[in-house]
Amino acid sequence: MSDIIAQLEAKRAEAHLGGGQKRIDAQHAKGKLTARERLEVLLDEGSFEEIDMYVEHNCVDFGMEETKIPGDGVVTGSGTINGRLVYVFSQDFTVFGGSLSERHAEKICKVLDNAMKVGAPVIGLNDSGGARIQEGVASLGGYAEVFQRNVLASGVIPQLSLIMGPCAGGAVYSPAMTASSW
Repeated sequence: MSDIIAQLEAKRAEAHLGGGQKRIDAQHAKGKLTARERLEVLLDEGSFEEIDMYVEHNCVDFGMEETKIPGDGVVTGSGTINGRLVYVFSQDFTVFGGSLSERHAEKICKVLDNAMKVGAPVIGLNDSGGARIQEGVASLGGYAEVFQRNVLASGVIPQLSLIMGPCAGGAVYSPAMTASSW
């Protein structure tokens, strides 16, 4: 049992490092926080409950099966701001430039679905190069699912989007859709 717990703790530490210390240092050198650091600043201390920390991409093309990072480039979950429940996602530029994969999209969709179920706001911290090109149509389909959730949530729950870095493609289209959603 202790071996299983040790493996889980090692996987958690790996997830917390995102794309690795070298990429974290590069973020800091640009004056930018990491995805996790941004959530620490945004949310009430100790309130963040992460979901899908260990999710990895399912791409097997272009050598991607050799590089799997727990969390797959987006930190998702819920927390509170001044005691009020919010759902959040924070894209991690240290992991494949924050690009959206099919699994990355599923994590964002889960956050949007959960927020709509309970009537809580969603805050998206976007820092992404857009669709993950190695996944092709699967990644684009992931954006279609995110856009569909943006439309369904429009006028139902507040959707707040922040552009935290050089974003492209769906990483700016989705925030543009949330701009007039409430």
